[in-house]
Amino acid sequence: MLICGAAAAALLTACTPTGDDGAANDGQAAQTEAAVEIPDAPAVEVANLKSITETLSSDEYEGRAPMTPAEDMTIDYIAEHMEAAGLQPGNNGEWFQEVPLVEITTDPKTADLRFMQDGKPLFTAEYGADEVVWTKRVREEVSLDDAELVFVGYGINAPEKGWNDYDGVDMEGKVAVILVNDPDYEMEGLDGPFGGRAMTYYGRWTYKYEEAARQGAAGAIIIHDTFPAAYGWQTVESSWTGAQVDMASQDDGASRVAVEGWVQKPVAERLMKASGKDLAALMASAKKKGFEAVPLGITASTKLNNTIRRQMSHNVVGVLPGTQRPEEYVLYSAHWDHVGRCKADETGDDICNGALDNASGIAGLIELGRMQAEAGAAERSMVFLAVTGEESGLLGSAYYGANPIYPLAQTVGGVNMDGLNTMEPTNDVVVVGAGKSELDDLFQPLVAAQDRRIEPETSPEKGSYYRSDHFSLAKYGVPMLYAGSGVDVVGKGAEYGRQQEADYIENRYHQPADEYDPSWTWQGAVKDLALYYQFGRVLADSERWPNWREGDEFRAIRDKSRAGAE
Repeated sequence: MLICGAAAAALLTACTPTGDDGAANDGQAAQTEAAVEIPDAPAVEVANLKSITETLSSDEYEGRAPMTPAEDMTIDYIAEHMEAAGLQPGNNGEWFQEVPLVEITTDPKTADLRFMQDGKPLFTAEYGADEVVWTKRVREEVSLDDAELVFVGYGINAPEKGWNDYDGVDMEGKVAVILVNDPDYEMEGLDGPFGGRAMTYYGRWTYKYEEAARQGAAGAIIIHDTFPAAYGWQTVESSWTGAQVDMASQDDGASRVAVEGWVQKPVAERLMKASGKDLAALMASAKKKGFEAVPLGITASTKLNNTIRRQMSHNVVGVLPGTQRPEEYVLYSAHWDHVGRCKADETGDDICNGALDNASGIAGLIELGRMQAEAGAAERSMVFLAVTGEESGLLGSAYYGANPIYPLAQTVGGVNMDGLNTMEPTNDVVVVGAGKSELDDLFQPLVAAQDRRIEPETSPEKGSYYRSDHFSLAKYGVPMLYAGSGVDVVGKGAEYGRQQEADYIENRYHQPADEYDPSWTWQGAVKDLALYYQFGRVLADSERWPNWREGDEFRAIRDKSRAGAE
């Protein structure tokens, strides 16, 4: 859900730290800087970036929520501009790929969490202010009825690490109370059982709900804490209230826990105190291997009355067919959706416009299509994919991964964009997942040619690698570049950039204030889009097949898929 770092009222990507370069594991994929011929990039038309971003983030588009009238406006607009840019319809002559979704809207009037102890009322947590709960089960009524709370630490079951927070506890019919992030997120370095400061997938809220369901829990509640969550409560409230969208499934969500949600940290502290425990002490013990889950002797009840709606959403797909190897593909992606209408700010504005997140990324996607078409078709085909449902859990990209229009074994790699730097350029560039794949070998000389440098992320605990659409493709073995401006703003320095990044996260991210600003200069985006253009061109005009590094979690998947394609 979290966009990877923002700076200068723009997204200045600050992500996974640069890792060990390692030796290349495929002679064809290993590239030195000298071996990469840097193509010239056509000029970036800033007027196009401005116009597209301003239009898609206007109030008329009501925050671009999937399955709303704004979706039709949005995808038609994108298709029209892809065609004007010189692209062709990318789905067998059609611009759209259908993505089946289901929307569940919970009535907030009945969604308070009521806690009991020894058969007596303890207190009630108010929906929105104290907690946010929802369900992914497609039912008009879902409830918890005096379900026992069990504190399960970080809610991790990782056999390969010898770590199981659920060991010895039967969660059937109970509610897991879970800490956000990984046990070692407070470490300064990256040497820890879960990557140290850098979040692993075990730290993501998506994993924690999934694992609670595998353990047979009736509910899963995450304790919100701003630093390890990487966003404040206002983001939780605006993102998880109102209509919640999920991929339609054959079991209608029956495999999920009945109730998922978040509670404010003070609510958790109050619960622990009532059970004779101290939250800080429990958090400390949960960081150690061998932690044992703690029944709290408190029960929770809630009733979710839901309105169900099923509808097709859509990915938008454009293609620039290749001249020599059209059956091999380079992919550019960005998500077109945002959260739609959300909690109103103090002015009464309840439209989360999503200008940076991610109208700007769609503007970049369309502009890259224009630039590549202007330069002429490359040897390989180029696919331009605008996906739906990213804000609801990477739904559109996940659907494409499971139902690819172009074979993923034949997809060389590509670039994902989740926000552009609309302000000043930076001296540094950061790469999400740096050190994970051999894409780094191709990207490094392009960055150096701009007299810029690649730096480690400033906030690896945010787990940005698992929070945008490139992750959906990585799970199928496709290496994707996810990179952009750092925080060292030209002429202003890194401290200025960090301040702007923090300001965006606190005051605009997933809030009505993420609006188009005509004062944006877009010079940072110009530099970054030139890199993305060159990177795509290097991939598309070569016979390279970059792979994941030996030992990376996605390497075996890629090796298997490529073996089947050859």
